Amino acid sequence: MSPLPSPSAKRPGGPPSVPALVRSRLRAAVRRPSRLTPAEARDRALILRLLSLLLQYPDPELTAARAGVSAAVETLHPSPAAAELAAFTAWFAGQEPDALERHYVEMFDLRRRSSLHLTYYLHGDTRRRGMALLTLAQRYRAAGWEVTDGELPDHLPVVLEFAALSGPGAGEAPLRQHRRGLELIRQALEEARSPYRHLPAALLSLLPPPTEADLKAVAELAAEGPPNEDVGLDPYAGDLFAPPGAFVPPDQASPTLMPPVTTSSTDGRR
Repeated sequence: MSPLPSPSAKRPGGPPSVPALVRSRLRAAVRRPSRLTPAEARDRALILRLLSLLLQYPDPELTAARAGVSAAVETLHPSPAAAELAAFTAWFAGQEPDALERHYVEMFDLRRRSSLHLTYYLHGDTRRRGMALLTLAQRYRAAGWEVTDGELPDHLPVVLEFAALSGPGAGEAPLRQHRRGLELIRQALEEARSPYRHLPAALLSLLPPPTEADLKAVAELAAEGPPNEDVGLDPYAGDLFAPPGAFVPPDQASPTLMPPVTTSSTDGRR
């Protein structure tokens, strides 16, 4: 069998063949994360950790740390993600703590389209979601990482923390897999005119741009909602993620989680 031509191989007297161009672009895409400079790698990890922190419930511990968070954002080099984070922290720093708590609950607990549980958007309430949660938990364990405090492995702050610690390859794979759900969260927060819209916007600026298929799928998901089977989630969900009824926000069902705010956990609400 003859070896494949190199990406630079050309047809006699013509431009590179289509397969060669495709291979060249794919190889460039695969190499791109490893070509980050040390400063870019540091900024990327810090952005992911800041997003993980800021998407948690704004309990007293987090609100007390707002000055430090804003200072960390100011150390970032200029980028679209840094600009979105700066816009959010400017708002976040100026709000009363009880107003922040109410707004967070309204955006993420009472509105299904901006839930922070990523596998819901891909699989809805079906058996496949239970398997997706199991697969994600196994991915964490294989990397030597364990989710504690009973949080679901698909909770966005958890996924972001894993990405920050594990790097832009395997660590960010769950974020790339759930890009459509992230886009729907961004759109829902944009429609609600919530300053939280800056956070998924910052994250999406780090990921590959959406394809036409992505945009079509997001539009269909926004109009129809995810699959609904109402089974297969018991080993993971318990009381943490109430099965949705209608997909149109705001849904007046009970919040997914509203315990006292004086203690902290992975998402600061238990």
